[in-house]
Amino acid sequence: MATDDTPAARRGRRAPARVLVPLLTALALLLLPFPGGPGSGTADAVSVCQGRPTRTIAFPTGELRLYRTRQYVCALTVARTSGPRRPMSVSIQPRGGRPAVRSGRFDRQTGPLTVHALNRCVRASGSVAGRGTSTGWILC
Repeated sequence: MATDDTPAARRGRRAPARVLVPLLTALALLLLPFPGGPGSGTADAVSVCQGRPTRTIAFPTGELRLYRTRQYVCALTVARTSGPRRPMSVSIQPRGGRPAVRSGRFDRQTGPLTVHALNRCVRASGSVAGRGTSTGWILC
C-alpha cells in the first residue's frame, strides 16, 4: 500500500500540532508555580527593581531602597506597615539631570523609578505619611 507523501498531506497531518502546541504551552504556564505567586511568602521576597541592592535607608514610617545596574539606578519607597492609603513619594535625580518623582496615595510602596546614571552620582528622597529621608549625592 502506497502512502500519500505530498506537501498537502504533510500540512494536513501537522495542523493539529499547530493548534495543540501553543494551547498546551499556555496551559502549562498557567498551572506551574512561579516566583512571587500566591503562597510564595511575603511581598518583599521579590524586588521590582533591576540590579543589586546598594542602599536601604530607614526612617520612622518606612524605608528608601536603592538598586543599581551598570547604567541605571532604581529607587522605591516602602512603608513599614501596609494599611490604608496614605501620602507617599519617591524621587531620584542623576547629577546634571532632572529629578524623576512619583507621589500620591499608596498603601504599601511607591515606585519603582529608574534613571540613567552611568558614571554619575544620584540623590534620592522618599517619604511615607509626611515623614521621610533624603540623601546627598551618593553612588558616585
